Amino acid sequence: MQDVQQERAAPVSARRATGSMAVAALVSKITGFLRTVVIVWVLGFSVAADAYNAAGSMPNQVYELLVGGVLTSVLVPLLVRARADDPDGGELYAQRLFTMTTCALLLVTVLAVLGAPVLTSVLVDESTGRADPGLTTAFAYLLLPQILFYGWSALFGATLNAREVFGPPAWAPVLNNVILIAAFGLYLAPGLLSLDPLQLSATDVLVLGAGSTLGVAVQAVALVPALLRSGFRFRWRWGWDPRFREFSGLAAWTVAYALLAQLGVLAVINVTTAHGGLTTYNTVWLLVQLPYGVLGYALVTAILPRMSRAAADGDLPRLGRDLSLATRLSAVVMLPVTALLVVLGATLATALFSVGHGASDAGTVGTALVAGAFGVLPYAVTLLQLRVFYALKDARTPALIMLLIVAVKVALTMLSPVLLPAHQVVHGVVFANSCSFVVGWVAGELCLRARLGGARRDVAPALARSAAAAAAAGACALAVRWALPDSPAWAWPCLAAASVCGLAAAWLVLLLTRSPELRQLPVPLLRGSQRR
Repeated sequence: MQDVQQERAAPVSARRATGSMAVAALVSKITGFLRTVVIVWVLGFSVAADAYNAAGSMPNQVYELLVGGVLTSVLVPLLVRARADDPDGGELYAQRLFTMTTCALLLVTVLAVLGAPVLTSVLVDESTGRADPGLTTAFAYLLLPQILFYGWSALFGATLNAREVFGPPAWAPVLNNVILIAAFGLYLAPGLLSLDPLQLSATDVLVLGAGSTLGVAVQAVALVPALLRSGFRFRWRWGWDPRFREFSGLAAWTVAYALLAQLGVLAVINVTTAHGGLTTYNTVWLLVQLPYGVLGYALVTAILPRMSRAAADGDLPRLGRDLSLATRLSAVVMLPVTALLVVLGATLATALFSVGHGASDAGTVGTALVAGAFGVLPYAVTLLQLRVFYALKDARTPALIMLLIVAVKVALTMLSPVLLPAHQVVHGVVFANSCSFVVGWVAGELCLRARLGGARRDVAPALARSAAAAAAAGACALAVRWALPDSPAWAWPCLAAASVCGLAAAWLVLLLTRSPELRQLPVPLLRGSQRR
């Protein structure tokens, strides 16, 4: 009787967790988007903006390369198992992991800060004269300490997720975004900073760099109260746990995965800094990720512990159902949004960047957004598939898939300056990135068919219904855009009207085709996946 009650309670808990995370993810993405817009307003798409973004990529690269993928993808399944199997609920295991990881983070952070000039020389291509390696290094000294705080944030978040506490890790990035917006907002104080993105003073660099790092630090520290409420206690625990061998084995392939991913990032930064497009690329990629960030993040974070339990139980059909429903829900939402981004990309860029220092390059952003919008769903599904492999304690297959993704990405990225004029190189780089995730989706699907026992037959019809809805959304949005004046003053009204009409058309098509996913959307997570 107790098992039945727990089984019935599980979907309710998951739905509540996902609903909370969906709101948090939405707020996080909105504030993150505002952060990017404010940066462009202040620095434009200038060399200084590229220097800031190149330096900002360094802590993310080093973190992802050495510990990021391990913490977010491998650690949660292991902590879930330790919490279920250990008499102390996995407390000692978690404390030893915390001790080991903190020491590694401190070492990596110190080495990265000391090696900032070397990192700049590797990342930034100054051969064309479009980059500023000195300014990039100055920002790097201030931004590289984020490695420690990013690592803590991931470690704390993984520990909370393993304890099925999802809200605080989802909300913490909002604090980071708000603090960074405030740092850039100092430019609005008359006479305080230079207001000239071409002539950044030492004070400008200090405020922007230190403010950015402060936001990441607050993001990590904000999770401490939630950890204490969950029952976790910080203790320095030295010593070896035999299960660390399992952690190390999985981590080795995950580090290989992260290393391969960073090779793709390196290619992008080299090509875009050489042609003045890194800030454009980052802005467009943020917009492309936005639909996944609102729905996909909540799905992945809430479903990962459940997939881990299904994999641990050897229940591959349940694991497949969870992945299937997450994929179908993602398609229903993201394909219509993709169509809107393609049709309204230029309008969106005009609405967002027609003020401030980025106004002259808004058209470039709009064209690049159209070139890369088709990567929205492939990106989301690829991440879902990789989480399934990690739940199965298979870190080797994701590394091999990433090898294929990076090979496509690097090849097409390096071809962009050869095939395109300098002002269109960033369009080719954005297109290359989205193409690489299409390849990743196909490769992951083939591997999962072999692993989970055949194709999930309900996915293909859902994709067809979603594609029809996307076509209707795009057609209606295009009609509205043609009917309204094409000018910056009309950009926001056109964007709002076309989006509403397009989404309404998509909803109507899904309704007429009796899409089962439409009934499940109000319940954010997997109502049917608990059925045996």
